[in-house]
Amino acid sequence: MFEKLLSSKIRYSCGKSLTLFKTKFMGNRISIHKIRQSRIAEVDFNNIPFGKIFADHMFVADFDGQQWKNFEIRPLERIPFHPANMAWHYGQAIFEGMKATLSEDGTPLLFRPEDHAQRLNASARRMCMPEFPEDVFVEALSQLVQLDKAWIPTMDDSSLYIRPLMIATDEHVGVRSSETFKLMVMNLPSGPYYSKPVSLLVEERYVRAVDGGVGEAKAAGNYGASLYPTKLAKDKGYDQVMWMDAHEFKYVQEVGTMNIFFVLKDKVLTPNLSGTILRGITRESIITLLKDKGISVEERPVSMEEIHEAFQNGTLVEVFGAGTAAVIANVNRIGYKGTDLHFSSEKWTLSRQLKSEINGIRKGRIPDIHGWIHPVVLEEAAVI
Repeated sequence: MFEKLLSSKIRYSCGKSLTLFKTKFMGNRISIHKIRQSRIAEVDFNNIPFGKIFADHMFVADFDGQQWKNFEIRPLERIPFHPANMAWHYGQAIFEGMKATLSEDGTPLLFRPEDHAQRLNASARRMCMPEFPEDVFVEALSQLVQLDKAWIPTMDDSSLYIRPLMIATDEHVGVRSSETFKLMVMNLPSGPYYSKPVSLLVEERYVRAVDGGVGEAKAAGNYGASLYPTKLAKDKGYDQVMWMDAHEFKYVQEVGTMNIFFVLKDKVLTPNLSGTILRGITRESIITLLKDKGISVEERPVSMEEIHEAFQNGTLVEVFGAGTAAVIANVNRIGYKGTDLHFSSEKWTLSRQLKSEINGIRKGRIPDIHGWIHPVVLEEAAVI
């Protein structure tokens, strides 16, 4: 069913010309080493903290400087690395965040896996790393999720969070691109990312990204650089930072863990993709759903002055963040120039509707008219 001929040139963003990577790829070409004893009995699925519980298996693959090889699913384990690993020194590390859910008949469902594969490769290009074949990526996810199917939570607002990660693996001290890399994928059963509405502090000193930088990539360093400003915001009683542009601190960019939307009485505003914010897949999904409803969506520079004015004159109805982990998180307070803008939960109508719709599509309860859902229906995998 899944047998195919994969013939594509792997692009390597450092100007290296690689040979064609041709392989007859089938699901059973991924070596599968199943865990002897699952740890699932140790997990309380009624109390799953986000990001702390890991399922039984992981997918790994290696890039040897010419091609990706050693496709393997094996028990989750720690991996030893040399202290001169170039990822630690020069920051060649990227990741993705995805989700799997269960349909009512128990079929695992992946949400927009091809789009996540494309975004992973966009990050790889920017960080001078090799692209990973998208067909192999989707097949590997399917095999991995099928193997860890029992770890997919069934409660509302819960899911199996999937974390692909690519890092450099050369052992070398000296500023250059690594020639070898490793891709890993882990599964994490998870509850809600935010258990309550979030408060945001408009950042007026530190910046997340600049034009020509790596803001659009899911590079690990973007998040490392955000930690100190976020700590300062939390010290002041806020949950997250609202990032502004690096030139004037005038235009809204995104939130620490999400893209952001402003709901006015007659339209919805969200910052445009200028290269300094992440191309959120949940963001794109929300924009599509809004347009399906005939709601006007404006993707453009959005100034904090405009938002403050809309709040003052009563045309700003609600604010919410959107991301894979959070899905949709309502904003109850924004700190701006020494004052707070408070938002009433009684007006959070559109955001709740959108969240319910996305979760319904993800779980197969609402028809998927956009082709976002990838059901995992596999023949029994060959297990070594």
